[in-house]
Amino acid sequence: MSSDLKGEQSETANDIRVGVRTRTLSDSRLRYIRQLGATDIFVDHADTEEEPDEFNDRDGADTIAVGRNSIPSTQSLIAAREQIESHDLTFTGIQSLPYSLYGDIMFGREGKEEALEQIITLIRNLGEADIPILGYQWNPRGVVPMRTTPAKLRGGAEGTAFDLDEIDDPNALAPGLERPYDEEEFWKNYEAFLQEVVPVAEEAGVRMALHPVDPPVLESMGGIPRLFRNIENFERAMDYMPSENHGLKLCLGCFSQMGADVHEVLRRFAERDQIVFIHFRDVIGTVPKFKETFVDEGNFDTVEAIQTLNEVGFEGTVIPDHVPKMVGDDDWRHRARGFTVGYLRGVIDTVQKE
Repeated sequence: MSSDLKGEQSETANDIRVGVRTRTLSDSRLRYIRQLGATDIFVDHADTEEEPDEFNDRDGADTIAVGRNSIPSTQSLIAAREQIESHDLTFTGIQSLPYSLYGDIMFGREGKEEALEQIITLIRNLGEADIPILGYQWNPRGVVPMRTTPAKLRGGAEGTAFDLDEIDDPNALAPGLERPYDEEEFWKNYEAFLQEVVPVAEEAGVRMALHPVDPPVLESMGGIPRLFRNIENFERAMDYMPSENHGLKLCLGCFSQMGADVHEVLRRFAERDQIVFIHFRDVIGTVPKFKETFVDEGNFDTVEAIQTLNEVGFEGTVIPDHVPKMVGDDDWRHRARGFTVGYLRGVIDTVQKE
């Protein structure tokens, strides 16, 4: 990191930074992100097939392939870090693991040992490359519906949405499943996963960050348990193997979808020192029906959420996660993402100068 960037970041009382998720690591993309004033880069995995179209950055060719049988070497991670740093940005982490890499572990099926070995290799390589965070989830992405028909927002912008009534039979077995799974066997598989990876993360100096299931609240869909659907289950995950190297990718949008008080959630997990980084987005409505919207609209007040982060002493990165599609946007939604970064930076600066 350049000395100039360090100086800019140290001006904030709690060092709340704004980062960006991106698959593309081209010079033009990184220049644009730096021009926005963002500081941290979270690299998205390269597997776009499991993602809803609205979240894809499919046009990007300059990336790091992270997926099943595609684990970047330490050398390639260092090269990517140096490319990012050449634009006065920080390679803070891998945004998430693709379902193709963790799915066999989640279901406890053939291939889980191979997948686990690959994830362990990734953690070790990240540590050797001095990249501190690995996001992950326990969510059957691409197997059951994550969103339904998009919704219209202000000015004709488009946001993703979910309406349970649009799914003919939420309990029908998902494609490829021979039977429904029960929650305790999913917990067993998850806890066995933690037993293997958390000690490796501690040794490597990498913090793993768990994301909620999206949409939350629902106990099961397609015969698949949805473990991380509520606050209590997150606490169970954190309590199973307490570690400074295992925490939360705290998605405010998902907790908003639950109908939870996001300020209470932030305080609750900040007291436990378990917030690794934050997905900053919001929705209108709650499960079973909601739509994602602009960062200055939604169920909770953005300014008050930043005030809460400041009050609890959060030091880390907030990143725009899903953003609406604005007129003239590219596939990465550069205009909406730029608006969101600018809005968050303005709110953070204002709150921390009060």
